[in-house]
Amino acid sequence: MDYGEPLPSYEGIAAAFAKAKADKERDEAQGLRPATRDAAVVQKQGEVHFKAAHGLVIAFLTWILVLHALGIYLFTSGFMLTRLVLDEKSECALPPTDIGSTHTPGSPETGCWHPKSFEKAVVILIDALRYDFTVPFKSEDSEQPHHFHNALPVLYETAINNPSNAFLLPFIADPPTATMQRLKGLTTGTLPTFVDVGSNFAGADIGEDNVLAQLRNASRRIVHLGDDTWHALFPGYFEPNLTHAYDSFNVWDLHTVDNGVTDHIFPLLHPSNTSKWDVTIGHYLGVDHAGHRYGPDHPAMAAKLKQMDDTLRRIIGQIDDNTLLVVMGDHGMDSKGDHGGESDDEIQAALFMYSKRKFFGRSSPAFQTPPATAKERQVAQIDLVPTLSLLLGLPIPFNNLGAPIEEAFIGAAGDDYRNLATVNRLTAAQIHRYQHEYALARGLDGSTRVSSLSLWASANNVWNSLGKKSTQDQLKDAYSSYSAYQIETLKICRDLWARFDIPRMLSGVTILALSLVVLAVYARGIDGDRSELTPTLFAMASIGTTIGLLIGVGTTYAIPSLARDNTFAYCFAMGGIVGVGAAFWYIRRRISSPIPTSMWGWLSVIFTVALSAGFAANSFTIWEDEILLHFLVTFGVLTAISSLRQKAATDRILGTYHSILFVLLTRVASLSRLCREEQMPYCRATYYASATSSTSATWQLAIPYVVALLLPAFIRSYYDGTLSYQGSAVLWLGFALRFGLLLSAAYWTLDAADDGDWYPGYGEILKTTKIIIAQLTLAIALAFGYSTFAWSKPFLKIEDKSKKAKASKKEVIPEGNPSSITILGYANVHGSRYALLVTMWFLAIALVQKPMGAGAIAIACWQIFSLFEIIDTNKLSDTPIGPVVLGLLGSFHFFKTGHQHTLSSIQWESAFIALRTIKYPWTPILVVLNTFGAQILCAVAVPALVLWKQSPKKRGLLGDVAKAMGTHMLFYAVVNLATTMWAGHLRRHLMLYRIFCPRFMGGAVVLLIVDVVGIFMAVGGTRLSFLSIGEVFGWH
Repeated sequence: MDYGEPLPSYEGIAAAFAKAKADKERDEAQGLRPATRDAAVVQKQGEVHFKAAHGLVIAFLTWILVLHALGIYLFTSGFMLTRLVLDEKSECALPPTDIGSTHTPGSPETGCWHPKSFEKAVVILIDALRYDFTVPFKSEDSEQPHHFHNALPVLYETAINNPSNAFLLPFIADPPTATMQRLKGLTTGTLPTFVDVGSNFAGADIGEDNVLAQLRNASRRIVHLGDDTWHALFPGYFEPNLTHAYDSFNVWDLHTVDNGVTDHIFPLLHPSNTSKWDVTIGHYLGVDHAGHRYGPDHPAMAAKLKQMDDTLRRIIGQIDDNTLLVVMGDHGMDSKGDHGGESDDEIQAALFMYSKRKFFGRSSPAFQTPPATAKERQVAQIDLVPTLSLLLGLPIPFNNLGAPIEEAFIGAAGDDYRNLATVNRLTAAQIHRYQHEYALARGLDGSTRVSSLSLWASANNVWNSLGKKSTQDQLKDAYSSYSAYQIETLKICRDLWARFDIPRMLSGVTILALSLVVLAVYARGIDGDRSELTPTLFAMASIGTTIGLLIGVGTTYAIPSLARDNTFAYCFAMGGIVGVGAAFWYIRRRISSPIPTSMWGWLSVIFTVALSAGFAANSFTIWEDEILLHFLVTFGVLTAISSLRQKAATDRILGTYHSILFVLLTRVASLSRLCREEQMPYCRATYYASATSSTSATWQLAIPYVVALLLPAFIRSYYDGTLSYQGSAVLWLGFALRFGLLLSAAYWTLDAADDGDWYPGYGEILKTTKIIIAQLTLAIALAFGYSTFAWSKPFLKIEDKSKKAKASKKEVIPEGNPSSITILGYANVHGSRYALLVTMWFLAIALVQKPMGAGAIAIACWQIFSLFEIIDTNKLSDTPIGPVVLGLLGSFHFFKTGHQHTLSSIQWESAFIALRTIKYPWTPILVVLNTFGAQILCAVAVPALVLWKQSPKKRGLLGDVAKAMGTHMLFYAVVNLATTMWAGHLRRHLMLYRIFCPRFMGGAVVLLIVDVVGIFMAVGGTRLSFLSIGEVFGWH
């Protein structure tokens, strides 16, 4: 060994052991120890044994994941509201009631059930057109106008100046306010169910009766321009040579769809082309995308609304007397420009109808002016269906529940109550026919519809009492009677479709509860190394699952009336659980009570149970982020007190320092805040530039640069503390991580330049550049990062003892020999090697967060490393507190990265951070990384809790990793079970779909994501780490 120039670490190890090897060979020759080839065989056997044990741990935890998925599926399929879709279709020649001599039914040319009023229609759907975008701003309490005010005046001006030609009303959507569900309601007249929101990006075509199907049956030619969602719902309905569809999900693009619609719609309106179509649908997306990208209060929104104003003025000027113009929004948007929920701003859209003829009227002079707010004279969106159908001479779709809009049928003079009563009678009769068929299909008795049947009989009595010279009051009474029937029937349908499948829900809860018990025993109730017992547990689980599946097949064959999916899932899960229960009985001598015996164990239980129990209260759920803040601060204070009681001075100092740092970082992270509607006015949002914006403030762009400069140095300090900043750690932490973070910061700077149009004319260059930078960052994080993680050796360095190297963490080999050495990094060889994986995922997650979110996720990463030190200095690696606190930390930073448990807080624009268009599976993966990045990062960090500062020769580390990951999964399983049970118990609560249902959905999705990441990324990642270390130090 050359003492003047130290050899590389692994050459140093070889030199250091050269003499020992010579001694070993001498002893082997003398028969004093086994031959080297025997030791190699033993080494290989140890590696094979580890791989098998590791694979079985993965397999058993995957079985737990399957149980979670089955339990969630069964509960969700019974909890999420569904309705039976009837296949019946309304027919032109078969009106639902006797029409009399006023009109001859059966002719699409003159009108099927009612005289046709218009030959053609132009339907303009401005996505997310909120009602207050269309009415003048009126200052109250010195309130200043926002950018979206007074930018689209044409609809209001036309309705005011020409009330007989147009009207403007609030158009109220039924939640969920996702585009696909709104289009279903706008074309079928039916109510959406909450589970439909899951199909917003992959919905099947509409098979039930709808306006477009009736148009096609009447040989009307339909042209569609714009949002391609229509083609997913109505494939083959549109004229192929005239239709132009555009991608609907690229929220970064404000102009392509709108410009395409405008470019194609005006040639169609030219007199020379009007004979080629009967109904033209133009679906503009720019307003919606401007909301998602910037929020409503932004100059880009004002510009887009002004563009729509100009376009609508041109359309109004070009349509002819026989064409009806309908302009509407499918939903609104909240203060940040998002939608999906049921807040007032999300459901309050606008509806405008216009004709060159004097056709529309008002029942009262007070109604000449459009409502000042969306709280007055509301029209349900399902009301468009019967209105449009009758105006175009079509049958009303069979499943419709809407009512005719008064202004469209009362006549220009506002006194044609006979016509108004007639159309309401037709609509009510069709609703009555639908309800009769629905009751037969569902097997409902008459008691369900007693109130509506009574109103139906009463309305018919009023109608039958009318004569040819009936008074206005008598006609009004008939109109009101049929309207009352429609309103009551709608209420009954809401109640009918709010009927939950209790047996399915209970089956799901049972599986979730029993799987929680199994996981609790596995994670906290087994003495010794649980990886030794995992083969027995997995074998019995597999046998039980197989038997259960066979029982399920036999049961469904014997009792065909049972739901097959429900029976299979339940028997599959219960068979496996029984099998594992039998295995627990078989190894009962190794089973102990999972009930805690230490303060830290009880603290873990208190944190988990208190959090879970609180979800029964809507106020607790609303303020969950503040509750988590207090839990984390409490943990930091208690560990600081505990650290002061440690015997070793180093442990006291390190433990106290990191505990205080943990508390301070938690407080700093709490400054990042996104408020939900229910928290106002007690919450001040800081995540975006303002409460009404979805873009970052200019000063926030500095945050990613600060993170890039400081965080790698902070992480290096944890490696320096154990002398582990060696080998590949230098390349990754010293260069690659910082470079990747700088690229991420550059991405968000370019994004701000693109959003703010800092460099006019260079928008395309900015878009291309930032996408390349994002892809390069992800390549560094995952491709280069995983390559480094997979192939790097343990982070060790050899120093000869003759140099008198001083180190607090060292191992001298061999003692008493002139060539003895110090291996730097030996005491944390497992922790430092595995923790590299945490920093890789941090880089990938930081890229997809907004600048404020990048700061929050950086603080989370810093806190994770401090938590490693806290757990080590307080000797807590065997307790559940570490994995539970990581669960709390991930949940806390979920809120700090700009999210809430609401559909509208999903940052859909993250899907395009590294992509120009939607590409599966990468698009949803980016959204998941953005939304659940904090929980993913904390799940990846779990194994490091038990590996940090552990000797390479310590036995049972794989079992410790399984124990820690099982505990982490157990935390989320308890939260999921609690939110599931509370959602089921409070299924009739007023706030079910605003608070409890979204929280249940969030808990279920997080549990599955944490399971997948924890099992395959975290526990799976330990395989590479253990193999790397085993090559150097052997298998123990």
